[in-house]
Amino acid sequence: MKNLNQHYQSAGLFTLAIRLVIGWTYFSAFWRRLILDNKLIPNEAGYIGEKFNHFLPHALGIKPLIEHLVLHPDQLQFAMVSFTIVEAIVGLFIILGLFTRLMSIGIFGLAMGILLGSGWIGTTCLDEWQIGVLGIASGFALFLTGSGYYSLDHYFLNKNPQLIDSKAFKWLGSGLLPEIITKRVVLVGALFIFGLTLYTNQYFHGGVYGTLHNKSVKPKVELSNVVLTSSAVTFEVYRTEGADVYGSFLIGIQLLDEKNQILEERNGVDLAQFPLKNIHNHYVAKIKPGKHSLIIPLGAKADLTVNSNKAKLVKTIRLIDISGIVWEHQINH
Repeated sequence: MKNLNQHYQSAGLFTLAIRLVIGWTYFSAFWRRLILDNKLIPNEAGYIGEKFNHFLPHALGIKPLIEHLVLHPDQLQFAMVSFTIVEAIVGLFIILGLFTRLMSIGIFGLAMGILLGSGWIGTTCLDEWQIGVLGIASGFALFLTGSGYYSLDHYFLNKNPQLIDSKAFKWLGSGLLPEIITKRVVLVGALFIFGLTLYTNQYFHGGVYGTLHNKSVKPKVELSNVVLTSSAVTFEVYRTEGADVYGSFLIGIQLLDEKNQILEERNGVDLAQFPLKNIHNHYVAKIKPGKHSLIIPLGAKADLTVNSNKAKLVKTIRLIDISGIVWEHQINH
């Protein structure tokens, strides 16, 4: 038994670097959002709720939850504050090596949320996917090893030798795990995480077989729900792809007839002055006029209304991005 305890202490010691780095990874989220700069204030630049909205278009399994929150700003803010507090506690306790196994479950859960919500986002090296899968693997490893010599768990074990035989402390803190954790259990857990890694890599990026794809490289805007009246065209715009750090910059809206002739047009100057009353945003990420264009953040969805006395003749709606990308929607009626 003594030798086994020493082995666990060694294992916890060997994962010290992982514990410190993964702990700071999550604690730093709290540090950035609240200490260095307050990013928990709705409707202000950098609000974390808008970042959360970016996850929506291609989230895996948790899309209904994300959509519910971005449709209800008060609940979203509460969730973002709660999430930040959890990250702070989990990250700090992991760094200190306090209740390591309980906190490692927190690491596992937080990383799973990142993976499922934003694993598809990443302009260079599949950034969010890598953070998610490495966090899950790290949380699992820290649960198995617990903390070693340089931890508060070890300090409390030394001060209170009776904790060595405490089942609760073994499961929540550190020390020798019960015999239920066998080599087979470890293998099954590791294979599950590896399988999840391969599945999400393929689902989000085609990284296992077939054609690679990255939904963060260039913007994509979807048009739907067109309504024509005698004086206006209203349509829904939803940006589903592209980099999350900046919007799609719309410099043109064209309304075309059945011969693809332009009936009505709005250029960049017009869109920079697009009436706010003609924009009905659905989520916290908002489509709004910018200095030279209409800005469409990732995950934003809104109904746009273009006033025109030729609305009934419109057969095609064309949107033009500053990059030159064109999106069209054919109207069948």
